Amino acid sequence: MTAFLNSPKKTELIGFVLLAAVILLVLPGITDAFRLNMVGKYLTYAFVAVGLVLCWGSAGILSLGQGIFFGLGGYCMAMFLKLEASTPEATSIQSTPGIPDFMDWNQITALPAFWEPFHSFAFTILAVVAVPAILAFVIGFAMFTRRVGGVYFAIITQAIAAILTILIIGQQGYTGGVNGITDLRTLNGWDIRTDSAKTILYFVNAALLLGVIGLSMAVRSSKLGRILVALRDKEDRVRFSGYDVAAFKIFVFCFAAAISGIGGAMFTLQVGFMSPTFVGIVPSIEMVIFCAVGGRHSLIGAVYGTLLVNFGKTTFSESFPELWLFAMGGLFIAVVMAFPNGLAGLYKSHAEPLLERFFAKAGERRVGSAEAPAPIAE
Repeated sequence: MTAFLNSPKKTELIGFVLLAAVILLVLPGITDAFRLNMVGKYLTYAFVAVGLVLCWGSAGILSLGQGIFFGLGGYCMAMFLKLEASTPEATSIQSTPGIPDFMDWNQITALPAFWEPFHSFAFTILAVVAVPAILAFVIGFAMFTRRVGGVYFAIITQAIAAILTILIIGQQGYTGGVNGITDLRTLNGWDIRTDSAKTILYFVNAALLLGVIGLSMAVRSSKLGRILVALRDKEDRVRFSGYDVAAFKIFVFCFAAAISGIGGAMFTLQVGFMSPTFVGIVPSIEMVIFCAVGGRHSLIGAVYGTLLVNFGKTTFSESFPELWLFAMGGLFIAVVMAFPNGLAGLYKSHAEPLLERFFAKAGERRVGSAEAPAPIAE
């Protein structure tokens, strides 16, 4: 059993099974429909945290703009849902029936061409993954082929998040502006506003998250994953060994962006709107905090970190609305100062040795009992 615990792959597998039990069995069993939907919203952020583990933890690429990709995935899904809610019958009181209400308010008389493909659900599903990945490819190709990295890359991604937020707000007639895209009602005729629908979406979201974690585990355990770790630790040595460093960085950055887009789409479905407040600098930094608290080297820890920070954020904002921002900042400082490897690091340094000693003693007792001589029959 001790050898089993010491195996990194088996330990990660145990963590995966326990996480699946927590989000599929425990949380649905102890929370009502409202709180369960809130947990589902938290789990959509975990997609971004998992992507950051791959980028930041495995490859050493710190992005402070992951909210960009989360928001793009969310906007793609919101555009489909808004078009479904904007039928000529439902918008008959508008000056131009058949277009979203915010377009009519801004005196736009025809649906823009880039909105047209989002009448198709299949195209929307593809766009949720492809649009963030394509933008990530453009950013990554421009930066990594020029060997831009470290703090410079982090600042650039932060600037891009600010630019995209300003662009979305400024193009109010096409994006809904600062209010975002709201009043989303149905998905292919299915009312997503009911408690039963939100519960179903929670389980879909949880299943997708577990699938993404499983895929990410496969990437990290492959040769590609080992090369990413080598990039993080000794990039020049990897380059001198003949590998295309930029290509590997672009891949993992695009992969993390695609994952984040899925999270954004599920957020839109569960919450019922999407706005530029989830695209900018502040949410992007918060997502880095989720990853740091859980442990930037642990896929499972990133999910627990996301849940812990958001539960704390909700509790503090409900009880101490003036202090929750200070609590969030204090938590991040505590993580950096006291346990830089996050919850996963605490488990590895404290809980894992206790478990090893417990199973070692249990094994010794079994061996001792097996070796004890049998009583002599009289």
